[in-house]
Amino acid sequence: MTRHYLSLTQVAQQLGISKSALAGYKLPPPDATIGTIRGWEPHTIEAWDSQRPGHGGRPRKR
Repeated sequence: MTRHYLSLTQVAQQLGISKSALAGYKLPPPDATIGTIRGWEPHTIEAWDSQRPGHGGRPRKR
């Protein structure tokens, strides 16, 4: 059975950001590496993204 891993470009697409913006994110450890290429299973990125804190900024005034 072939496993599917997301590349950095595909991770950026899944998150709806540019690949250059992704460079500022601390991604989870990759699920696989081939040489220096990292790959993540889709569910790894989904779980990581759901646990990330908000985009920051000031809290709303009440």
